[in-house]
Amino acid sequence: MTAAAPEPGALAELLLSRIRDVVDYPRPGVVFKDITPLLADPEAFTALTDALAAFALEHGATKVAGLEARGFILAAPVAVRAGLGFVPVRKAGKLPGATLSQAYELEYGSAEMEIHAEGLTAEDRVLVVDDVLATGGPAEASLRLIERTGARVAGLAVLMELEFLGGRARVLPALADAPYQALITV
Repeated sequence: MTAAAPEPGALAELLLSRIRDVVDYPRPGVVFKDITPLLADPEAFTALTDALAAFALEHGATKVAGLEARGFILAAPVAVRAGLGFVPVRKAGKLPGATLSQAYELEYGSAEMEIHAEGLTAEDRVLVVDDVLATGGPAEASLRLIERTGARVAGLAVLMELEFLGGRARVLPALADAPYQALITV
């Protein structure tokens, strides 16, 4: 059994208190947001999972897509908690069988995301889950991939948005009318 869900402000405070800043990682000048302390805390991890599962159900999701790699860690328990299927969105070349791919630009180059071509149907409504929304490239690519399968996007939910990097402006057009939720904005 889970405890009563914390209020949104209390939830953000709980989650943020379990995220560690690692200065100059992976390179000088970057402050990496380490979520492993949050994952190790059953109260915080359960509160996070419950909040994202409620968002999925509220918006009629039938599947939860997690972005490689930390998005997998969050999306899989959300799918289980909500009673929904899980769909991985992976870096190019990591999925067997027929895939669809979507290239995107990063601040330091380009990359590609892939999804199984047969993993979704036109009846599916997919909530995309990731840990951090930074520049928005991976999230935007995943939203485009979901549309290309014929499924509909039920929304995008992230643990944390790094507002100063402008990712929201990049993903909102790809979301169209679907909702966006960041549990923490820094």
